Amino acid sequence: MYKPKQKITPFLWFDHQAEEAVGFYTAIFKNSKVGTVTRYGEAGPGPKDSVMTMAFELDGQGFVALNGGPQFQFTPAISFVINCGSQEEVDHYWETLSAGGQEIQCGWLRDKYGVSWQVVPTVLIDLLHDKDAARAQRVMKAMLQMKKIDIASLEEAYRQQ
Repeated sequence: MYKPKQKITPFLWFDHQAEEAVGFYTAIFKNSKVGTVTRYGEAGPGPKDSVMTMAFELDGQGFVALNGGPQFQFTPAISFVINCGSQEEVDHYWETLSAGGQEIQCGWLRDKYGVSWQVVPTVLIDLLHDKDAARAQRVMKAMLQMKKIDIASLEEAYRQQ
């Protein structure tokens, strides 16, 4: 009997690129792996033996990818946040996920498959929650000028008088 590892699992609908996308994502995130692959049979609706679904994990978070056809597209209304502990980590995820996609404002990007991501240094949250409202506002103003978040620039804005 199938028992899922987590109660809620993000389910990503691709036209026909699920296998390619899963390979892309699992190569970017540490501690990632491909799980169960289900293939279409004689009944379709996809070509016989082509990938229907792929279970996979990105840094321990479970996902399922589906080759469901062109009926639905991804939208920025749903995104995945990557909490980063360093600029090196921000740079890694930003550069790899935005390749072939689109860089957007404030740490947001859309990858080449149309999935939206937020690449966020955890220090940003700390700075925005500072008790000194003027400092927090300077950090916010600096962040609003960025595409990829630059920790040094945020910290510089925080220290200004």
